[in-house]
Amino acid sequence: VQLQASGGGLVQAGGSLRLSCAASGRTFGIYGMGWFRQTPGEEREFVAGVHWSTSTTFYGDSVKGRFLVSRGGASILVYLSMNSLKPEDSAVYFCAARYGAGGSLGDVQTYDYWGQGTQVTVSS
Repeated sequence: VQLQASGGGLVQAGGSLRLSCAASGRTFGIYGMGWFRQTPGEEREFVAGVHWSTSTTFYGDSVKGRFLVSRGGASILVYLSMNSLKPEDSAVYFCAARYGAGGSLGDVQTYDYWGQGTQVTVSS
């Protein structure tokens, strides 16, 4: 499967953005989808994830109550709605897919496919 994240941009603190993760290729059998973010010199951080068969969602502590991950339709697999954005949310955001079951959806090592990131910049 090929993934492409989009929807990033520049927004003022307190604003909102919605990221999309488009997919092409084999999407059957996905176990979970995740959103991660990364800033220069830092490790990739788990933001949100969704268990595909149950649609159960999970969030990183820093975004709980502000971000919402949701499943899309045929071509857009998953969305990330980001509200009450803070400057510390600035990062490159990536979507990822995993086919293997087990383990935490927050574990970056368990993901099989990654899309190119989209830059989110939140100004103060």
